[in-house]
Amino acid sequence: MDNTSYVETVENLVDRIKGILTSAGLGGEAGEYKLVTQSFLYKFLNDKFLYEAKKEDSVNDYQHLMELSDDDYEMLQLSLDGNSAQIQRKDLIETIYNQQNVDNFSEVFDTALNDIALDNNELFSVETAGNTQVRLFDAHLIEDNIQDGSQRDHVARELIKLLASTKFDSSIFDEGFDFFSTIFEYMIQDYNKNGGGNYAEYYTPRTIAKIIADILVGKENPLNVKVYDPSAGSGTLLMNVANRIGVDKCTVYSQDISQKSSNLLRLNLILNNLSHSIHNIVQGNTIINNKHPEKMDYIVSNPPFKLDFSSWRDQVESLPNSGEIYFAGVPKIPAKKKDSMAIYELFIQHIINSLSEKGKAGIVVPTGFLTAQAGIDKKIRKYLVDNKMIDTVVSMPSNVFANTGTNVSVIFLNKGKQDAQVQLIDASKLGQKVKENGLQKTVLLQDDIKKIVDTAINREDVDDFSINVSLDEIKDKNYSFSAGQYFPVKIEYVELTQDEFEEKMREYREKLNYLFQQGNNLEKSITETLRKINYEKN
Repeated sequence: MDNTSYVETVENLVDRIKGILTSAGLGGEAGEYKLVTQSFLYKFLNDKFLYEAKKEDSVNDYQHLMELSDDDYEMLQLSLDGNSAQIQRKDLIETIYNQQNVDNFSEVFDTALNDIALDNNELFSVETAGNTQVRLFDAHLIEDNIQDGSQRDHVARELIKLLASTKFDSSIFDEGFDFFSTIFEYMIQDYNKNGGGNYAEYYTPRTIAKIIADILVGKENPLNVKVYDPSAGSGTLLMNVANRIGVDKCTVYSQDISQKSSNLLRLNLILNNLSHSIHNIVQGNTIINNKHPEKMDYIVSNPPFKLDFSSWRDQVESLPNSGEIYFAGVPKIPAKKKDSMAIYELFIQHIINSLSEKGKAGIVVPTGFLTAQAGIDKKIRKYLVDNKMIDTVVSMPSNVFANTGTNVSVIFLNKGKQDAQVQLIDASKLGQKVKENGLQKTVLLQDDIKKIVDTAINREDVDDFSINVSLDEIKDKNYSFSAGQYFPVKIEYVELTQDEFEEKMREYREKLNYLFQQGNNLEKSITETLRKINYEKN
C-alpha cells in the first residue's frame, strides 16, 4: 500500500467515525471531538501495540498473544518500544469486538479505554499548572458524552465494529512526519478553529510552520536540545521544529491554557513518535504560572494577539522578578475594548526571558508590531536591537491566516548572535489568493516557501524583497523592522533622442495648459456661485 492509500484509509476511518456520531445526533456536539480523537487513538495504540509485538517475534499475531501465559505476556509488554502503550489482552480491540452482544456493551468499551489510561498513566498523562494529571482517555467516554442512554450501546457497537474492520497496514507505523501531520490536520480540522472563548486555539498553517522551522534551525545540526512553545495550541509549530531537528535529538516542552489544545497536542506527539515528551505538556496559564522556568534552546510561538486579561493583569506585575521578565511593561487596562489588550507583548517578553545563552526563537506577531512608534512594542524592539538579539524579520502576505484579518510577520531572535546585521524580508507580495470557507486566504506555494527560506538562510539581498541592514541603521530609522523603509530608492534613467525629448516636452506643455485652463474655469465657476449667494432674513 503506497502513502496515498494509507492517507485515504485513515481519513476514511475518521470520516466513518464522524458519520456514526452524526447518525446518533452527536454531530457538532461539545463532546464529539473527544469521541472522534479518543476512538482513533484507541485504534492507533492498539494496532501499534500489535505491530511492535510482531516486530519482537513474527509469530505474535492476536491469536498467539491470547495463548501466551500471563508471565510471558507481561514479559512481552516490557520488551516493547518505550513509546508503545501497554495493553492488557482483555482490552485489545478484537477482544472487545468479540463481546459486542453482551448487555451494557458501552460499559465494556469504556472500561477498556479506562484500563489503558490507567496502565499508561505515567507515559501519557498531561499535567495541569495545578499539578493535576489529565488522563489519556476519559474514564467514561461513552457515558459522559452521549446523553441519550438508549444510544450508548449502539454507538459503542458501531465504533468497535468499525475499529476492528479497518486494517492498518503495518508499514503505516514506519511513516514519518509528513504522513502523520496530514492525518492529524485532517482529523482535527473541525475542532481547532479560532472561534469563541477567551483563549481561542490559534492554528498555524503548515506552510508558515515549515518556514519558521526551516529558518530557525537553518544549517545547524543540533543534538539534545530543548524545544518550547509557551502558547502551543495543538502543536503545529512544535511538530515542525521537532521534525526538522529530529525527534530523537530534541525534547519538547509546551504550555497552553486550553484543555482541548493540550489533549490535541498529546495526540500529535503520540502520532509523531514524541511520546517521551508528553510529561512536558502543561495545561495552564503560561504568563502567571509558568511551569517551565528552565532555559530553552529553540522557542516557537504563535501567541494570541488581542485578549481581555484584565482579571489577572495585576497578578503579572506582582510576580517575582516581574520587572525583569516584563522589562518593557505590562499593558494597561483600557476603559473600553478590554478584549483588545495586547497579550502578545507579554508572550514576546516571556520568550526573551526563556531563551538559553545561545537560544533562538521564531515568533508570529501582528505586522503593526514592526513599526509602532510608542509603547511596549517600541520598547521591545529597542531591547532586541540594543542587545543584538534580532536576527531576521519576515513580513508575510495578508490573509495567510484565513480566520483572522490581521496581517502577520515573523521575527527571529538569536541570543548568541555574533554579527551586527539584521535581515529584513518583505514577502507580502507572494502567494496565491483563494477562497476557503467563504473567506479570502493567501496560500504560499512551494516556490514562495523556497524563496523565503533560501533567502533567509543564505542572508541574501534581493531587489525589493530582502535587505541586510546594520543595527545602527535600524536605530537611525527609529527601530523600525519594516523592510520597505530600507530598500534603496531607484531612479530610472532613459536615453532619449532630441526628437523624443522635444515630443515629451510638447506633451507636458499641452497637459499643463489643459490643467491651467481647467483651474481657471473652476475659479470662475466658484466666484460666480459665491456672487449668487444672498443673505436671507427669517
